[in-house]
Amino acid sequence: MDTRVKPKYDNEKKKARVDDDSLCPFPERYHMTATPKNVANATQQQSVAPATPLVVNGATLRPDPAGALIWPDRRIAIFADLHLEKGSSFTRRGLLLPPYDSRATLAALETVLARHEVEHVICLGDSFHDTEAAARLSDAEVATIRRLTSTHRWTWIAGNHDPDPPAILGGAIADDLTLGPLVFRHQALAPGPAPGEISGHFHPKATVATRLRRQTARCFVTDGSRAILPSFGAYTGGLDVLDSAVAGLFRRAFTVHMLGREKIHVMPRRKLIPWGRR
Repeated sequence: MDTRVKPKYDNEKKKARVDDDSLCPFPERYHMTATPKNVANATQQQSVAPATPLVVNGATLRPDPAGALIWPDRRIAIFADLHLEKGSSFTRRGLLLPPYDSRATLAALETVLARHEVEHVICLGDSFHDTEAAARLSDAEVATIRRLTSTHRWTWIAGNHDPDPPAILGGAIADDLTLGPLVFRHQALAPGPAPGEISGHFHPKATVATRLRRQTARCFVTDGSRAILPSFGAYTGGLDVLDSAVAGLFRRAFTVHMLGREKIHVMPRRKLIPWGRR
């Protein structure tokens, strides 16, 4: 019998801002982060420039430019919001999208694992876009996941899209996981002290203004106490970090680590602008 305590995702206002695609796949303030093509292209290089680490509750974590977070001391790789089979979910509802998002996301994930010494993989929930997503994976994609879960210690954190991740693909399932000074869960707890919390769910993106144009990119967000990861999936959107749903979880002086083509750019909150500002 499953004795796990189910996480509650009962803040409907916050959920509507972040992951409600019931009416439109790309609601206001929630748009495409990547396509299978540019996710794969962004992860082709095996060697990447060292990035400024995130220090969260005393743990030193290194962001990977593909959007994963690496804990070198524990040989752990952390991924948020894979949303496997999101494309096929929309196809079933009449919106035709190229059916390659799962393939691209898994290829990007494997590239990250290949360039780091990883023993344990933690997926922070919403790894599968819906409860039937695993059944829609191709045989090759199922084989890839089973190979990865058999060659690594693997933890699927339950999310609001996948409250019961499919055990048939291997790996352990948990609602949250505490390792040393860090606790891994899908969605950040309500504003307040949460030392060591590592989460996903919000798909954060940040915008800065340059002399020529605005630049918007997926990003990690941290204030040194907690951190939120960007979405890793090919067909996932993003929420402005200045939206109260995200910014309200952090102290005023949070920083973002924005994913660039060649490096990760660290920006303080004061350097950011809302998406809608011209």
